[in-house]
Formats: sequence, C-alpha cells, structure tokens
Amino acid sequence: MGKKFVYLFSEGDGSMRELLGGKGANLAEMTKLGMPVPQGFIVTTEACTQYYADGEKINDEIQAEIYKSMEALEKIAGKKFGDMEDPLLVSVRSGSRASMPGMMDTILNLGLNDEVVEVMAKKTNNPRFAYDSYRRFIQMYSDVVMEVGKKYFEELIDEMKEKKGVTLDTDLTAEDLKELANQFKAEFKAKKGFDFPSDPKEQLMGAIMAVFRSWDNPRAIYYRRMNDIPSSWGTAVNIQMMVFGNTGDDSGTGVAFTRNPATGENKLFGEFLLNAQGEDVVAGVRTPETIDHLKDVMPEAYEQFVEICGRLENHYRDMQDMEFTIENRKLYMLQTRNGKRTAAAALKIACDLVDEKKISEKEAVMMIDPKQLDALLHPQFDAKALKAAKPIGSALPASPGAACGRVVFTAADAVEWHEKGEKVILTRLETSPEDIAGMHVAQGILTVRGGMTSHAAVVARGMGTCCVSGCGEIKMNEETKSFTLDGKTYNEGDYISLDGSTGNIYGEAIPTVEATISGDFERLMGWADQYRTLDVRTNADTPADAMQAIKFGAQGIGLTRTEHMFFDSDRIPAMREMIVSKNETQRRTALAKLLPMQRGDFEGIYEAMQGMPVTIRFLDPPLHEFLPTAEADIVALAKEMGLEVADLKATISSLHEFNPMMGHRGCRLAVSYPEIAEMQTQAVIEAAINVQKKHPEWKIVPEIMIPLVGEIKELAYVKEVVVKTADAVIAAAGSDIHYKVGTMIEIPRACITADEIAKEADFFSFGTNDLTQMTFGFSRDDAGAFLGSYYDKKIYEQDPFARLDQKGVGKLVETAVKLGRQARPDIKLGICGEHGGDPSSVEFCHRTGLSYVSCSPFRVPIARLAAAQAAIKDEK
Repeated sequence: MGKKFVYLFSEGDGSMRELLGGKGANLAEMTKLGMPVPQGFIVTTEACTQYYADGEKINDEIQAEIYKSMEALEKIAGKKFGDMEDPLLVSVRSGSRASMPGMMDTILNLGLNDEVVEVMAKKTNNPRFAYDSYRRFIQMYSDVVMEVGKKYFEELIDEMKEKKGVTLDTDLTAEDLKELANQFKAEFKAKKGFDFPSDPKEQLMGAIMAVFRSWDNPRAIYYRRMNDIPSSWGTAVNIQMMVFGNTGDDSGTGVAFTRNPATGENKLFGEFLLNAQGEDVVAGVRTPETIDHLKDVMPEAYEQFVEICGRLENHYRDMQDMEFTIENRKLYMLQTRNGKRTAAAALKIACDLVDEKKISEKEAVMMIDPKQLDALLHPQFDAKALKAAKPIGSALPASPGAACGRVVFTAADAVEWHEKGEKVILTRLETSPEDIAGMHVAQGILTVRGGMTSHAAVVARGMGTCCVSGCGEIKMNEETKSFTLDGKTYNEGDYISLDGSTGNIYGEAIPTVEATISGDFERLMGWADQYRTLDVRTNADTPADAMQAIKFGAQGIGLTRTEHMFFDSDRIPAMREMIVSKNETQRRTALAKLLPMQRGDFEGIYEAMQGMPVTIRFLDPPLHEFLPTAEADIVALAKEMGLEVADLKATISSLHEFNPMMGHRGCRLAVSYPEIAEMQTQAVIEAAINVQKKHPEWKIVPEIMIPLVGEIKELAYVKEVVVKTADAVIAAAGSDIHYKVGTMIEIPRACITADEIAKEADFFSFGTNDLTQMTFGFSRDDAGAFLGSYYDKKIYEQDPFARLDQKGVGKLVETAVKLGRQARPDIKLGICGEHGGDPSSVEFCHRTGLSYVSCSPFRVPIARLAAAQAAIKDEK
C-alpha cells in the first residue's frame, strides 16, 4: 500500500501535528479523549505538497481516498452527502502545523444546493435556518473558492435589511433569506459567467483545492515570513460534519480561552452569540455576549463546557483557545489550540503554571516566544499627560500597550505613510486578513466593529501591537477618509492616541514613557539566565544607550561605533578639517581637536558599563560620508576652513566612490592614515586609565576592534600602530592596564583565512550585516527594491539581513570559528550585527560555539531568552 493521504479523526492523535496540521491533530486528540467532537477526516499536509508537485491538481489516488473517507463519515453520521432524505453537510477548514489565525479560509454548510436546502427545511421544520445556512454557504464558497469578493454579497444583505426595515441579519425571515440566496446565485453568475456549482462532490473538491491554494496567497506568504514558517510545510484540510448554531435561540456559537489572553488572569474568558454560525463571532459582524452569560441561558451546556476547558488545559499544560457550537442545547467542541496571548499574559501564564506545579521552570522558559518580549520593552503613556487627557471614546481593550500616531484608513495607506517615516494608527470598520501588511507597520489598530476575539484583536495580540476594537460610536466615512467621534471629525493625518490596556481613545498626541521590567518578567528572565551559556552584550554608542542595555540585562558592549560620535554639530567641523587636510601635519592638528572629545565619550561609556567588557570599533565608514553635499553647506565649509570653494569641491569629488561599501573604509583608512588609528587608540587607553583610577574596584580591559580586515598583513600593520601607541600611553601614565586588539570578521576572505588572522587577533567579532552583503553580493540599502520579487517566486523566504542565512553566511562563520580556534584555542568569538537579536540567529550562534551575541539595547532581553531556549533545546 502507498502513502496514506487521508485520516479519520479516530485514526490520528496529538503527536501527528506535522502530518495532520495543528487543528487536525488536536481534533484527533480530543476525539481520543472522548470529547463531544463532530467527526470528520483530515487531508494531510503531504497531500498539499503533492497538489503543488502535480501542477496544482488533486490526483486520482488522493481523490479516491477522500471519497472513501467521506463514505466512512456517512456511516458515523448516519446521513449521506448530497442525499435527498437525510443530507450530510460538512465544514472545510485549513490547518497548518503552525497556528496562522485568519490566514486561511473556512467554508461552512458545504453540500447544500437548491434541492438539499428544501429537504433540510422540511426535515428540521425550520425553513429560516435552512435558507440562512444556504445563503451563508453561497457567500463563503463564492468568496473563498471562486474569488468573488464578499462585499458584493454584504451589499445585497444591507439592501435587503433596509428594504425590510430591520437592523440585524437575525430579523430577516425565511422568505427574505430564500430571496437572498437567489440574489447571491445571480450575483455569482454575473461575476463568473456560469452557474453556482450544485454537485456536492464538485463543491468538496473545489473547497479542498481552495484551501491548498490559500497556503500560497499573499497574506499567508507575508505571515509566514513574519513568523519563520517554511513554505514546504503545506497545510492540511479538515472536513468535519456540520453542527449548527443557527437553528434558533437554543443554539449558538462561541470562542473562549481558559485564561485571559490579554492579562493572563486565570479565569475563563470568551464570547458567544445565540443563533449564529462560527464565523459571526470571529468576523465581528454582531457584537457578542461574554461567556459567563452562557450560564444564565444554558446552564447545562455551560457547566459541561467549563469541565471540558479544565480537562483540556490540564492535558495540554497550557492556556487553550477553543471554538464551540451548541445545537439544540447540545455542546460540540470544534477546535482547541494553545492560545495566542500578549507578552504580559504569556509571562504571567508561564509563571502561574510553574506555581500551580503544572510545568517546570525550563518548560516555562520554552513557552515564551522571544520576539513577543518586544511588546513589553516599548513605551507606555506618560501618566501625567494621560491624566490630563480626556478620552473622546472608549471600546474594547483588545491588545495592550500605548500607541500614538496619525490616522489612516487603509492598509495600503498605512504602509505608504510608514515608508515616509510617519507613525500611524490604522482605523478600520473591521480588519480582515488582507490588512496584515498595514497592521504590521501600524503603531496601533482601531476598529468600529468586532469583539475581543475578532481578527483585529487576535492578530494584534500576536504581533504585540496595541489594539482597541468595537468602537460602535465612530461614524466612519471611507470615501472622504474621515471619522466622527464625540462630535468632532478626524481626517487622515490627524493625531490620535489609543490605550490598548483600558480601551480609551484620545483625540490628541499623548507622550509616552519607556517600559520598565519587573515582576513576572524579572522572574522568567532569571530562569533564562540560569540556563543560557551565551553571554549577551549590546551595541551602544552613547552612555544613555549603554545604561538602557544594562537595565535590560546586557553583560558588556560588543560594538561601539566611533563614527557616530563625529556627527555632532560641535565635532563635525574638526572631522571635516581632518578629511580635507592636504598633509599629515594638517591632519594631526585636526585630530588633536577630536582627541579630547573621543576620550570624553569613552570615559562616559566606561562609567556606564562599570567594568564590564567594552569593544570599540575604530573608524569604519568612507570619509565622504562626513562631507556636505548641498551647495550652501559646501560654501559655508570653504569659508570656515579658509579654502577656495573650487578646491573643496575638488577634494569632495576626489573622495567620491562608485561602490563606497567596498571602497576606502574600515582598516583601509588606518593603513592610508595611521594617525587616525593613533588618535583613537590614545583616546581609548587614556579614557580607560582615567576611569580605572576613579574606580579601582572595576577591572577595565579595553577591547580595540579593527574593522573590515581581509588579509593578515593589514591587521598586523594596524595592530602595530595600535600597540605602539597604547604601550606608550600606558608607560607615560605609569599604569598596569591591559587591553586587547581584535578584528571584525565581515569579509568572506577573512572567514576562510581565519587561522592566519587569529595569530594577530585576541578576538573575532562577526559583523554579519557586512558579511551578508559581501556574501550575497547585494547591498542592504538597495536590496529592498528587488527582494519582493524573490519572495514572490520563493527564491528567498526570509530577508537575509533580518535572519542570518545559515546555509551560506552561516557556513562562513562556522569555518572562521573552526579555523580561528585551531590557531588560537582561547580566542573570544562574538557576533555584533543586528542578527545578534534575532532568535533563530542566536540559536545558530549557540550551536556554533560563540562566546557572546551583541544586539541593540531593546533586543537584549530577546537575545537572553533565545540563548536560554537554545541551551535547553541542546540538552534534549
């Protein structure tokens, strides 16, 4: 027998996630636990991969397996698919092995047609329910499978409600809904040029193919890139017998979490709607009731649900997110999964589960997504300013945090304003998966419709973005890009502020204050620090950055970029004077002006770091970056320096480079102008001696880093300049201070000759930003123009500047580590590109055996947690 592509729920279990997808594996597991799950079958992720391999077709062998499983389901249900006496209807849902909320599309009530709907109306003696189910099916199938936008159908519903003088869908009669179903089919034919498919088998195959196709829709690709999900995983398809929450007021549907996903409080949290189908709650079309209200309406169903919630949380040992339907007072469980939660809730839940003896400290560390910590490290509103501000409205606090920005009304506008450097608040009637790119760049999200479990709420919580949802008082005008609230109109570009913790909306810009780390965060980071073996340093150019990083747990500085210190208005003249100097004497005169400034900078950083290691990179960028380009600035500089404008222009022109990234920069500057390296060495060593004298309890060991070395002789030459200068300064001061000289490895040639370079270097620090540029042969600044095409065509799945390319760049790093250690076993190895704060790159650094990672201050906690998770994974 060949490979099995389809499994009944009763044939699987929770361990088969890779094959059955998350949703399918959990449905199989709940079946195994004896829970009230409507039965069904799962078309596997391997069938999805096969679908693409076969040229986007479901082959005969897989089709035969699907029909065979449908026959088995008919036996279980005691009903037949497409039958004229007792018809079986099914739902079709996607389910990849990683949770992708709202990214894939659901179809309910599949199997209905003009004849079957009549049978259902008679059999249930409830024609309103039958036609409501039918019009929903036509709308979903048209939208998801046939790509006829749902807005056309929503317009028809609104017209019908207006005609009948009602406000809610539930107020429409059976006749109204029957007429709507006919209007929907006519709309479908007008848009597609053929009739709506009536054969249930054709409907089923169309739906399964649509789920497979949706694995590659733009929003799914975007979500995968944001969340490190490979396209090769594919998605499974879950076909499940329908249960109906829309048969009347003794039926309903809901979504619930075993703990509060916003705060982590150990209390059942959720919403339900009477006389509704699943999509209604999540889509936010009607505003739902809270879950505790269910006990007043249907106490037996509520008690059974609470008992199931407890069992599921104990079984999975994590907070669960569940969907359920009640049909004629009988409860059915449609899904469970580990619930998405805010960063604060994630920490509280992890710590509470440890205290409740449900998980270990190591399991708690593994539960937190390091990238989520970002949300806790960002500003909150300034309390004083917040007190003075008056809310113009309030709605549901769907995702915490503080956001302030300019109002925009579409996802595309959000992206456009963001690219201009503006902070934006995306304001929508309701969000849908199409809005994902705009949601990603927005500071906050405000919606008119939708509850705490709507698309906007769930996605914002996952991203750590502030969100206020369901503000029904807003009168929105999408045409004019404006909304009215509290008697005032706000237009595109006006400032508003959102408080995602209270749900308050403010019609002004409110200043924010930095986040502080305490409580559950401190506790969890304490556990992380126990288990990690990698040190975490920071990239900091100022004492303020250094102090911020120490607050976040940095253990030193892995990169201080000295060039950033020369751009201040009081320094740039001396820097420019040095650059345009005609000879060494003039250059030394200008450098003497810069020396006390550099020394003062380094003293400030040593003071801030209190004896922790500090790596200082010598001047790296090409010199033309410090010179003016505007005519007025050139004239002013010429006057200031007593030069002819033409002479200065000639100097600027002579420094122009065709490819500055690979031009006269890094150690090449020190080879051409050793006096620059002398001045920087003097500043570093004098600052260290001065601070060491003030603080004899600290042990300051400066680490001098020579950038962009590709040849051992380059390093040997510059190192000799550094050592000669440093030793002279130390001797003159009568000090016994020690120092190290190392290099930044950012040229492929340096990686493959690392055994030679290590003979002259006390340490290596991998500059993975430049190493990535040099390895790929494209510039970080220009790649954005064409990487989009590469993602679309699946040539690259990730941005190599955001996530270390482990196959190529990683192989160079591994080579350099191996060769470097062979030549010098005690060599210290670190990484100081922005990759140092990316969790998957941190895991790579742990595996490769680096001593530390270094990243920007706000990414230090992320790196600490990622390093701990890498060490714990290693134990397994």
